Amino acid sequence: SEQLFMEMAEVMATEGWRDAGYEFVCIDDCWMAPTRDRQGRLQADPKRVPSGIRRVAQVHSKGLKLGIYSDVGNKTCAGFPGSYNHYDLDAQTFSSWGVDLLKFDGCNSDTLELLAEGYRHMSLALNKTGRSIVYSCEWPLYLRPMQQPNYTEIKQYCNHWRNFHDVYDSWSSIKTILGWTALHQDTIVKIAGPGGWNDPDMASIFVFLSQLVIGNFGLSWDQAVTQMAMWAVMAAPLFMSNDLRHISPDAKWLLQNKEVIAINQDPLGKQGYQITKDMNFELWERPLSGQAYAVAVLNQQEIGGPRNFTFSLTLLGNGLACNPACSVRQVLPASRDWGFYSWVSSLSVEVNPTGTVLLKV
Repeated sequence: SEQLFMEMAEVMATEGWRDAGYEFVCIDDCWMAPTRDRQGRLQADPKRVPSGIRRVAQVHSKGLKLGIYSDVGNKTCAGFPGSYNHYDLDAQTFSSWGVDLLKFDGCNSDTLELLAEGYRHMSLALNKTGRSIVYSCEWPLYLRPMQQPNYTEIKQYCNHWRNFHDVYDSWSSIKTILGWTALHQDTIVKIAGPGGWNDPDMASIFVFLSQLVIGNFGLSWDQAVTQMAMWAVMAAPLFMSNDLRHISPDAKWLLQNKEVIAINQDPLGKQGYQITKDMNFELWERPLSGQAYAVAVLNQQEIGGPRNFTFSLTLLGNGLACNPACSVRQVLPASRDWGFYSWVSSLSVEVNPTGTVLLKV
């Protein structure tokens, strides 16, 4: 309902979320009326959004931006009117309402050719409006069962694109996304950069645009730390799917952690990748600006107690990250300086089951 979104916007503005960098309030599927108006335009559901989307766009007065949802096909995934054959009109409508982000789903498109043409057409239509609107695509997700996505083309048209299934509030979901990303990193890591990002998932607003399910009920604390750390390493867009009106202080601390967000938003814009996997440990790195690296040590083991993982610093940055020496700072699960190390040193990191230690080198 519009009341829910306005309440969430108020919390974002007054409780530090906007200042931490969370700018967008995003509306997902089911906001529409079942039919278009007499001029063929999309219209808001009169019960859910009685004042209209333009009224919800008043979140701008709080220094926030508005995201909205539509679909490339005849109908949205929930069966509401899709944008097929209405791309230009819908782009103009969204612009006139003050929309700043469009999540464009891929349900109910008859062929792969129509799917691709629809994503291209809407990209051009959004640009024609003259309004800056972030374009969030699900193009590769719907292509992949039939053919390998052309990420070079997708980046020409989209600002970020969804690669994987809906993320759920469970460790199994988080683990599966990380496994898929590592398996396909040779294809997807090189295409990410300023203006175009891989999105592990973008199903509904916290549920789940690259979704951080932190602050809900399905993840332990260590698993929540893992999601925040790994989404930062993967340079994923950070969209929360949770109720900010009822969130624990610990979850708020984690989601607003400035050091982690700085890694996620690093201006170099390179996506991280898995370096090695050994004995249920995974070692990931992400090149950062200023010749720094984010390093994540993930313990995939789900039973027992904390375990140590020891690795040589020569593994990082193709051997150059610590040459001839480097400082190491732990960012998660708590921040503390580890001091200076020489190029030939090894680090021993203690990690809880399903947890992650995030370092900045």
